[in-house]
Amino acid sequence: MLALRPGSRAAILVRLAIVALTVATGWIHLTLGGAMFTLNGLGYLVAAVAMVVPIPLAMRFRWFIRLGLIGYALVAIVGWYVMGPRWIVAYVAKAVEVALIALLALEVRSFDGNPITRIRRLASPAARA
Repeated sequence: MLALRPGSRAAILVRLAIVALTVATGWIHLTLGGAMFTLNGLGYLVAAVAMVVPIPLAMRFRWFIRLGLIGYALVAIVGWYVMGPRWIVAYVAKAVEVALIALLALEVRSFDGNPITRIRRLASPAARA
């Protein structure tokens, strides 16, 4: 399986693609109108900023931002499946979200390893001391 090295050209391109796909699906949701779509679109835009903002706290917890964005996109897909309209733009948004999840999964595997192990390590009493 493909793995990225931090700082490599491929890693930078993947990160740019993630941000572009996140902004694209956020923009699609913002243009649909209504409170639910507007809030969903704003959530995607905030996640796009969190993926690239050079604040040390965000950089330290980028692994958590990636997992959160995967979950956010999955919830959007399931929500659309359960109650969403079957318009062409919805299918485009879902395709963008699936591609986003795939690229995020690549980053998780390349940079973070097993997220379950990381969460357990943070929750252990030794990590709090």
